[in-house]
Amino acid sequence: MSFMQAIDSSELSILQTVVEGTVQTTGEDFLRSLVRNLCLATDVSNGFIAEFTEAKTRVRSLAFWTEGGFLEQQEWDLPGTPCEDVLRGNLCHYPSDLSKKFPQEQGVESYLGVPLQDNDGRILGHLALFDQKAMPEQSRLLYTFKIFAVRAAAELNRLRMEEQLRLSEQRFRTLFDEAPIAYVHEDRDTRFLQANHAALRILGISPKQVPDIRGISLVPDTPEAQARLRAAFASVEEGTDSAGVVLELRRQDNGRPIWIQWWSKVDPGGQFLHTMFIDITERVLMEQEQARLKAQNQYLQEEIKSAHNFDEIVGRSPALRSLLNQVQRVALTDASVLIQGESGTGKELIARAIHSASKRKSRPLIKINCAALPSNLIESELFGHEKGAFTGAVNKRIGRFELAEGGTLFLDEVGEIPADIQVKLLRVIQEREFERVGGQTSIKMNVRVITATNRNLLREVAEKNFREDLFYRLNVFPVTTPPLRERLEDIPLLVEFLIGKFAPKIGKKIIAISAKSLQRLQDYHWPGNIRELENIIERAIILADGPTLEIDPDQFPAGTDQTALKSAQSSNSSLDSIAREHILGVLEQTRWVIEGPNGAATRLDLKPSTLRYRMQKLGIVKANR
Repeated sequence: MSFMQAIDSSELSILQTVVEGTVQTTGEDFLRSLVRNLCLATDVSNGFIAEFTEAKTRVRSLAFWTEGGFLEQQEWDLPGTPCEDVLRGNLCHYPSDLSKKFPQEQGVESYLGVPLQDNDGRILGHLALFDQKAMPEQSRLLYTFKIFAVRAAAELNRLRMEEQLRLSEQRFRTLFDEAPIAYVHEDRDTRFLQANHAALRILGISPKQVPDIRGISLVPDTPEAQARLRAAFASVEEGTDSAGVVLELRRQDNGRPIWIQWWSKVDPGGQFLHTMFIDITERVLMEQEQARLKAQNQYLQEEIKSAHNFDEIVGRSPALRSLLNQVQRVALTDASVLIQGESGTGKELIARAIHSASKRKSRPLIKINCAALPSNLIESELFGHEKGAFTGAVNKRIGRFELAEGGTLFLDEVGEIPADIQVKLLRVIQEREFERVGGQTSIKMNVRVITATNRNLLREVAEKNFREDLFYRLNVFPVTTPPLRERLEDIPLLVEFLIGKFAPKIGKKIIAISAKSLQRLQDYHWPGNIRELENIIERAIILADGPTLEIDPDQFPAGTDQTALKSAQSSNSSLDSIAREHILGVLEQTRWVIEGPNGAATRLDLKPSTLRYRMQKLGIVKANR
């Protein structure tokens, strides 16, 4: 006998009604539709589907139909109810007199319940109908009940699995979003699909911006950063462990540089990248600062080893006192200072005095002699360079501006700076920022600039050899170091200081200088200034035979006595005139070109700086034509 033969027409009508009422629904909608249509088809007032609570001694309704409408979720205890027997796995049918068997069910006359089981036979809940009137003994209705109980159990099981999946996804989403490590899900073109909170915070991105971000767009367009990016993606394509590549990025919101340690892996399908990274900006900046301090320390160690003209400024002459008064006034400010004066007059010593009396004295004084470097290296020395910025740049170099951060930078012989570097120096002083050679990142700087020259910069400006705007930036507070011939009264103090400096080193005990020798020193015209005095005193100490220092006339460069020297001084004007005419003649022949293989300096066998000094001293200026 077939299944369809086993059911009568009334049961078939019920089955058809329920099927039509539930065929297009799933999940909770199916459960509600099933209960409603069963009640309507069987003319029973109440029906429900319920599941166990966590306590297993209570149940709660998933759909509860009564008197033509649905109730809110209900919960009740199992003991003493017909539900208790159903949830043991039994099908229960009480056509009448239910309250006699279950006293607590007062007002309920009939009950029909069937358990809901999963594929493993575990009880999930139950489906039940009950009424205040007797329920006909339609035993074949149980077939229909069992059919829909199986479907209801499947839907209930699916709902539970969906809930578990939802909770699992929620837990993983929480772990993903709240993880301290940055996670990004991106396609093979590095377009972001998902990014957790740590990634958004590190990269300066809002959640709304995520779909518009490509990871590679955050990498700066510098040779070093792009090379690291290519190497990182090559390791991803080859399937090798990237081992935490360090990448430099720019924040999306403010463009500030950040550094990350980066890992990425292609998913099994080959379409997406799973990337994680950590922010190591503080570590990188600390390493950069350590490198800067190391370079600074190395520079200062070299400075300590080098010899300076003096450890102190020595003298009491009015010219020197006036200079020191200016130094004291300007030292307390951050104004740029231009120190002018002849060679050997202690311009660097004055720069050190300004720095030592300033609020920057706890920070370094960094110096650079602009005349001692080839023009193509001055920019790198001043601003530093990135690795690979030019041929021979095998490592990154920190420039003097970075070494002097917070302190003072002393540019000696500033008049020798080439014109193209003058432009960049002007920008640095104006904007207070610079880029390394080959770099694209602006570096803020807090440096006081002190410059020195033995050239007449105003004349250089007039001759278009020095930028006028740069001159006025440097010449905020000009000071001039007096030549030794203008402070002859300081010579006894200087001699005493130099004897104390050189005699112990040479191993001689000198306690005095003869009056005649001191007079010779004060009668000399000192074209080499204090540096020349230092050399003469050191040479005299080497030659000394006793405790009293004697300086013979032949120890002076002219090799004559003081009478001859004075005679030579009186003839200076005629000699200067001859020299002036000779230099002018060579300049006319070279069309006033000073430097280069065909320049006037080469023909005169002089350094360009020396020729310019002599031109300044002799008043040689190119006439405007």
